Amino acid sequence: MSVALRQQLSLRKTRPETSFGPFRPLPALPWLVMAAALRIVGFGRPGLTLPALVLADICVLLAFFATARDSIQAAGGQSSLGEWTLAEQTRLSASILWRIMLVMIVASVGTAAVGFTSFAPHLMWGLDGMAFDQDSDLGRFWSAAIAALVLLIIVNAEGNGGRVALFAAVKDLGRHALWLGAAVLVLGAINVALGYGQELVRTAIWHFWQTATVGQPLKNLVYVVFIFGFAMLRLWITLSILTFGLKQSYARGG
Repeated sequence: MSVALRQQLSLRKTRPETSFGPFRPLPALPWLVMAAALRIVGFGRPGLTLPALVLADICVLLAFFATARDSIQAAGGQSSLGEWTLAEQTRLSASILWRIMLVMIVASVGTAAVGFTSFAPHLMWGLDGMAFDQDSDLGRFWSAAIAALVLLIIVNAEGNGGRVALFAAVKDLGRHALWLGAAVLVLGAINVALGYGQELVRTAIWHFWQTATVGQPLKNLVYVVFIFGFAMLRLWITLSILTFGLKQSYARGG
């Protein structure tokens, strides 16, 4: 196990965790709600679309941080993410975001250049797909790969004073290719299954909306629980599988 990861798993807390009071048992939930709200704000408003999407992706990354911390702790380790202030986490999110956006743009342009023009736009939703459902099966595998890269960027940043290094993370991805590659494939397959399961539940909820005699507030509550329940489940599954794969890679040397 590398020195950086040992430090990451053994640092003691010196500051309180960033949390939202009653939402502390569900630390990713407030960020996912904010991400969804920002997308609604930006929808159909050309002047607000880009800044709203950027802020929404930062919220997705903050939800990823919160889930990563809990996933590492559940695996028997300790993460220093909870010690970082909200400002530090936000700065880290912004630093990660533009690098991941660059990766997605290059991948999308390259895919379109070789003739897969219909699929190329789906690659731009790789970050969003870590929490919210993609509408293509290959896109779900892409989101799993992006999540693995984001996790390695975070691990690298924790061991280097918060400095984000994309190429170092890509190098680590190659070094852990066996176990993390297997984890990405498993996660992609689960994301596909989860996507179809979510579609079935969505259809059932639509029928519930059409036929149930309960009040509109209860119908709205059911839909909200459906959206954010699946988003938190997807994040937790993502981090659990990737953390396990990374742990096995360190333990077994690859």
